[in-house]
Amino acid sequence: MAQFDVYVNPNPASRDVVPYVVDVQSRLLSAAATRLTLPLRRWSPAHAGLPRRLVPEVRVLKEAFVLYAHQAAAVETRLLKKPVTSLAGQSADIVGAIDAVISGA
Repeated sequence: MAQFDVYVNPNPASRDVVPYVVDVQSRLLSAAATRLTLPLRRWSPAHAGLPRRLVPEVRVLKEAFVLYAHQAAAVETRLLKKPVTSLAGQSADIVGAIDAVISGA
């Protein structure tokens, strides 16, 4: 598993709204039974008023999503199957969103 890999949301109950999650956990914790993930919500006009630093827009398979860093959750590693893509190219935005949650900056 690699940091910033994107997986299908393993929770079928929330998959319509949050089709994917992104793994943000450092490889230093690769032996852990869980991974820290951030939900990727489908983009909608309602997201337009939210601070871009806190909820950056990302693309997965050419579709727009909004990353909700403030809704981080641990997911059991065994539930995350094959990654569909990587957001490593947007790591600065993702780390910035996590920082915004923690520091408010």
